[in-house]
Amino acid sequence: MRSMKADRPDVASAQETRAPTSRRTARRDKEPLFDADLFDLPQAMRWREWMGRVEAAIFASPAPVTREALARLVGRACNLEDLISDIRDDLRARPYELVPVAGGWQLRTKSRFADAIRVLNKDARAAGPPALTPTELLTVTAIAYLQPATRSELSHLAGREISRDVIGRLKNLDLIAAGPRAPQPGAPYAYVTTKKFLEVFGLASLRDLPDIEKLEDAGLLQCSANEIRLDGMLDLRDKDAIELVEDIDEESD
Repeated sequence: MRSMKADRPDVASAQETRAPTSRRTARRDKEPLFDADLFDLPQAMRWREWMGRVEAAIFASPAPVTREALARLVGRACNLEDLISDIRDDLRARPYELVPVAGGWQLRTKSRFADAIRVLNKDARAAGPPALTPTELLTVTAIAYLQPATRSELSHLAGREISRDVIGRLKNLDLIAAGPRAPQPGAPYAYVTTKKFLEVFGLASLRDLPDIEKLEDAGLLQCSANEIRLDGMLDLRDKDAIELVEDIDEESD
């Protein structure tokens, strides 16, 4: 009898040892590994499948998808820049396009189809920031160019008091955030723009902000270099104006 009792713990121990392994195997069976490389497909089919994965992931995401996230969907041999370029080429005849926004990629309806969308959805509005007062738009634009910027610095630039209510609303809209405290008496907060700011204004990064000096040289600003007005700078959508600035950039290079 003692011999039989002595064997029981060993049997139970072996069963306990096997059970976790069996559970892990079952989990692996239910959750097959994601095949990013697709080595079993011909090269052309593999490329098209990668394109479909990337486009589908961007389409399903409510926010811009970063390059790092997209790289997880394709094989290590995939040149992601070339892949995205091919997707954008495929979409040229479509009513939407793939655009770089806030450090990622996002599908956006082309602006010329805005009226058609509003026919079915009267509440639809153009992509961009929420309705802002002239003072709010001036303030968020000034912060974009000068950040970090304190409220007193913004008031000095605007030539009028920028109230706490203006700052508060821009913060509530997640267009700006409190940055470092300025090395000034009272150590006031300085403000910076957010990732949401880039998204709503359709900017890939702050480097995409129009260059003030180049816009002035091109005659697109009605002011002198010493009295730069920032009103409307972020609403620069005129095709001729944008192409003119791009030409200036090429000449300067």
